Amino acid sequence: MERNDVRGYFGVGVWRFSKPMNAGNLFRTAHAFGASFVFTIEADYKVRKARSDTSAAPRNIPWYEFESAADFQLPNGCQLVGVELTDDAIDLPRFHHPLSAAYVLGPERGSLTGEMLERCDHVVRIPTSFCINVATAGAIVMYDRVMTHGQFGQRSLTNAAPPVPMPEHIHGGPMQRGGPRGG
Repeated sequence: MERNDVRGYFGVGVWRFSKPMNAGNLFRTAHAFGASFVFTIEADYKVRKARSDTSAAPRNIPWYEFESAADFQLPNGCQLVGVELTDDAIDLPRFHHPLSAAYVLGPERGSLTGEMLERCDHVVRIPTSFCINVATAGAIVMYDRVMTHGQFGQRSLTNAAPPVPMPEHIHGGPMQRGGPRGG
């Protein structure tokens, strides 16, 4: 899939991760899915220490490091989506991903704090019965985002049927903006 096929942008980050290899795996996966940036909050991340980020994502796409949740900033118009198992979170299959979003995941041996959750515009949960690996959770969320915004078309109704072809794009006629021209 070409990066031009996807509308909007997204970033992926971790708050206080507990396992450097899993954070590295998350960043490598974010790089592979076309993330525009990665970030850490209250975390000490080193590509060499993580050893699992073979794409060296923080060297190849923008990487932002924030000392605290209070220091954390996003571009204007970018919505923060927390990924956490909470009772009031939206189940991921029912969530409509914002065009411009940053996804934050917490440590595997803990949860996003109330302070981090309050910063979130949305909180989603993967419908599992218990927490899963942070890299796996991030990959599931990114896959869901790509499926939502990636313009892949519909699946066939059965596995015996061929994929439903994408409808041909119809170009409209010229548009005038701001009223008629002339003088």
